[in-house]
Amino acid sequence: MSSVRRPAWGSIIPVLTLLAGTLFAASASTARGTSLREQGRTRITELITAEQRRGRQERAEYRRLRHQVDGISREAGRHDARVKKAQEEADRLAAAAGFTPFTGRAVRVTLDDAPQPGPGDHLPRGVRPDDLVVHQGDVQAVVNALWAGGARAMQIMDQRVISTSAVRCVGNTLILQGVVYSPPFRITAAGDPDRLRTALGASREIAVYREYVREYGLGYAVRTVERATLPPYTGNVTMKHATVPAEPPEGG
Repeated sequence: MSSVRRPAWGSIIPVLTLLAGTLFAASASTARGTSLREQGRTRITELITAEQRRGRQERAEYRRLRHQVDGISREAGRHDARVKKAQEEADRLAAAAGFTPFTGRAVRVTLDDAPQPGPGDHLPRGVRPDDLVVHQGDVQAVVNALWAGGARAMQIMDQRVISTSAVRCVGNTLILQGVVYSPPFRITAAGDPDRLRTALGASREIAVYREYVREYGLGYAVRTVERATLPPYTGNVTMKHATVPAEPPEGG
């Protein structure tokens, strides 16, 4: 079979060489002597920075408007018994919903990427770069375990999270409510430390992550915080719900 393949490759190689030369010339012309990869990185970095700045501005404006609306509502409550009653009910539920600070004993979990290989190093056989970073599922596994362990309040990095908060990762960065974070990722849950630690230890997903900790050096640390103050949730809340579809007509 090799005697058949050699002549075939012998005729294809000049064609591939010509195509490669053409692509190289086109890339050099497009880049005009600069690195296309570096240009792409710079552009992406600038976009991320601009979006983060815009996100901070929008969150500040949202907090300002919400404070203004709260003031108008309380002022209206002085003259309308129905508004006052609704405001009192909202105040009563605010703590449970995460809209007020929470102080108490807590457990803090830290997840981190494994050390990256040096310039001359190679990954062990069978190991992929994805094996060395914290994934969305790892963060979500910790969050789920802490809620299951009776967490009364939770914070990821510097933000309070509530039942509608979504944890998303892009590459090895975490996106939470429009803010981008790099590892290490810190999740703080207020509650009974013993129960929270037990829930972490019972999680099958965290057990898998800890195998990667042992094999590849990913970071995993759990410590008790005797007094932690979690900030209130300041994001927007968009409620979604499911509805039961109407039954199709007979014979449909």
